Amino acid sequence: MSEYDAIFLGIGAYLIATMSPGPAVLAIMGVAARDGRKAGLQLASGVVCGSLFWGLCAAFGLATVMAQFAGLFIALKIAGGLYLLWLAFKALRSAFSSAQKLKATEVSRDKNYLLQGLAIHLTNPKAVLAWVAILAVGVQQDAPIWHAIAMFGSCAVLGVCVFLGYALLFSTARAQALYARARRFFEFLFGCVFGTAGLMLITDRS
Repeated sequence: MSEYDAIFLGIGAYLIATMSPGPAVLAIMGVAARDGRKAGLQLASGVVCGSLFWGLCAAFGLATVMAQFAGLFIALKIAGGLYLLWLAFKALRSAFSSAQKLKATEVSRDKNYLLQGLAIHLTNPKAVLAWVAILAVGVQQDAPIWHAIAMFGSCAVLGVCVFLGYALLFSTARAQALYARARRFFEFLFGCVFGTAGLMLITDRS
């Protein structure tokens, strides 16, 4: 496999991983549909910042350093799992509540969606492992430094497009109407996904 084939393979792997409906993507979908475009874009921006941070850690070898501190890595996974469980609790509480959600114009301004998105990704150390795997696929041994730079830059652009794209797509009037009709189902689904992901982070010792 040529060096360029490896780069495109790594970029393709990142695109598939980013578009997959994990906790971060589902959180963007839910917030955008429930609280509007501005809130969705802010949450997505936080997720992007968290993803780029882990990408830089992987690119500059900090992931290897982190792996040597097993206690810190486990503590971070537990913190991330607890945060996801908190999100699951809030989603499930909303699913079983009969109260209607506030419209985007009525949402309290004290909600910092940017920090929430950042927290979702920064408390998920699996993200840095995904970046390590993607860079390992896309950058062959003894490849010039610009290969790693091209990989990181391309994936960063794709991440921005995918995460912000989800926010824009699910903040449309049609998506908001669908969410309003099936609010309880979506909140229950989000709660189950967040809860499962949180438990997996807490119990996983790999």
